[in-house]
Parts: sequence; C-alpha cells; structure tokens
Amino acid sequence: MANARFDRTPVSDPEELGFDRVALEELFGRVRQDVDAGRLPSCQVALARDGKVGVARAFGDASIGSRYVIFSATKALVAGAMWVLIGEGSVAVDRTVASFVPEFAANGKESITVEQVMLHTSGFPRAPFAALDWEDRERRLARFSAWRCNWEPGTRYEYHPTSAHWVLAEILERVTGGDFRVFIRECILDPLGLAGLEIGVAPEHQSDIRDLVPTGEPATADELEQALGVRALPVTEVTPEALLSFNRPEVRAVGVPGGGGVSTAVDLALYYQALLDDRTGIWKPEVLADATTNVRNHLPDYLGTPANRSLGLVLAGDDGRSAARGMGHTVSPGAFGHNGAGGQIAWADPATGLSFCYLTNGLDQHQLREWRRTSGIASRAANCAGH
Repeated sequence: MANARFDRTPVSDPEELGFDRVALEELFGRVRQDVDAGRLPSCQVALARDGKVGVARAFGDASIGSRYVIFSATKALVAGAMWVLIGEGSVAVDRTVASFVPEFAANGKESITVEQVMLHTSGFPRAPFAALDWEDRERRLARFSAWRCNWEPGTRYEYHPTSAHWVLAEILERVTGGDFRVFIRECILDPLGLAGLEIGVAPEHQSDIRDLVPTGEPATADELEQALGVRALPVTEVTPEALLSFNRPEVRAVGVPGGGGVSTAVDLALYYQALLDDRTGIWKPEVLADATTNVRNHLPDYLGTPANRSLGLVLAGDDGRSAARGMGHTVSPGAFGHNGAGGQIAWADPATGLSFCYLTNGLDQHQLREWRRTSGIASRAANCAGH
C-alpha cells in the first residue's frame, strides 16, 4: 500500500507543540465521517508547527506513507521555484513571457507579463495543452504559439487550471537550462528533505500513489441556485475525466506543473512550514515575504469573491471570505496556501505557526458537498492551534 520510506518522518507530541487535543479529536471526527460513510475511499491529515510534525493520520485504505495526486496544490511548488529565480535576479515579474519564450508571442500575446501569468490574469485560462506533449519540444512550442487570449491580459481574473503553469515551467527551463522538475527537486525539495513530494514520478515508483476514485453525483441546478445563486458552474478543463487521467502512469510521469504533483500530507505540511520559516535559506527573505503577504490580484471570480492572490498563493484576507478561498472560517487574515481539485487542502497561518494538509483520492462529484467538507475540515484544523 505505502512505501515505507515515506512513513519515517518523526511525529512530535501534539501537546508539546501546543495543539489542543479536544480540537484535534473534533478534526479527526470530521475527517473520519466521509470515509466511514463511504463517500471517500481514504484520506490523510497532517499538522505541523515549529518545523515539526505534530499530527500524521490516515483514514480508510491508506497509511501515512501513501501518496496522493495533489492537483493544484502543485502550483505552490512551481511558484516556489519561480521565487528562487526572482531572488537571484534572473526573472523579473514585469518582464514579458515572450522575452524568455519568443515562440509565445504569436497571436497578440507579446505583452503578457510573468506577473500576469502568476496571478491568473493573463487571458488564456482555457488554452489547450495535452500533458504528453510536454516531452516533445516542437509540439509544446507549437501549442504556445497557437494559443489566443480570451480577453485582454490584466483586465480580469479567471483561474488558469493548467495553462499558466505550462508557461512557468517553460520559463524555468529557459532560465535554468535544465528540466523544471529536476530544478524543483534539487533546489527546494531535497534541501527540505521532502522525498515524498514530487513533480513527475517514474512509473516504477508509483505503486504507493492511491488511485483516484469518483464518488457521488453532481449537485443539481436547484441545489446550486439555492447555495450560490447560479444554476450551473462554469465549464472548465477540470472535468472528472481530466482528473481521472492522473491515474495513468504516463501522465503522472510528466509532472503537470499546474496539477500533477504527488505527496503525502506530511511532506506538503512541512513545505508550508518552510514558507513560514525558511531555515534552509532557499529564498531571499524579501521575495518570500512578498509571496506570502502581498496581495497583487484583488479582481473578483465568477461569484464575486476577490481573488486575493499573491505571486503564486492565495491569502485568506480580512473580508470574511477565507472559507470561499478554501481555508475555512477560523484562520487569521494572514493565512496563505493553495488547495487542489478533489478537495485537497494546504495552507499555513503565520499568526499561529500552524501548517495543515488534507489529501484524499476520492473525487466527490457533488461540488457543494466537497466545498462544505473543505470548509469544515479547514476550520477545525485551524482550531487545533490552541491558545
């Protein structure tokens, strides 16, 4: 089921890290509820503080060493790699993408900046790109060249599920002269000792990754209207079929930069500990501070919720909309993170020093239930920080 090498992270006494035991039991009860009811096949939770793991639990058909596809939580790793280059001075966010990737400039995209790509305001949210095209340089550059903008870059916010991060991966490779996956491993993950967190996993090393399983039925139009005031959600590339493609060994091997990472909950929680306190010195302090505190994108999404995005992360904010941003109701305004499709949760709260990760391989088709689950679990996790 799990590779023993990912079961070895030491787990500290939760009370020594100041966690509230009553709140922990409430969290575990909420997490266990969906597995026990058969709505999810398995999940993991991890809580960390002061650079140490205080909670590592698995429920259902998994162990704490099992790994999961983390979907868009991967974006925080790619952002971390960009921050390294920004700190070195080899990337400036006001430079155009075309100055790094000349082939990208076709079809009126010559003015799009790196910052716009990182903020999801670059205007090509639904640009097509087949994961397996990545390894064929001619095909990937042809796709970049063929893309067109849906709207003027910088004028609105629409989440780019994968397209923006294909571009960031290309920039990483142009600047470093190597494979973006290797750069992330060597410059970030290896120094942090996060062996279970990977972007691009060879087929022979995938046996510990839990296969994705669709569950439930989609919310009805009446349910959506009652909860959100709309009778249908926007059609995007994030379909059940697209998510289930990450069960394919060849797709996992690519390491889709916008959503193809895999991890244990422990390793992702520890990554966020590094963002709270970069003891290893991976990032320039001013760059990391900007990425974790400076909201550069306040534009609203399709439901009117301001994006509250920094260079690669989402910030909880002080407008009472932290739950809409996937971090529950009880984090501080300064909490930051990036969740993933299927209900993956990952964030850190500088006010408490807590980082949290929840991962599951259950793809609940009922969108409202998934969002409510995320809010309930994230809210209970933040309460574990104690007083």
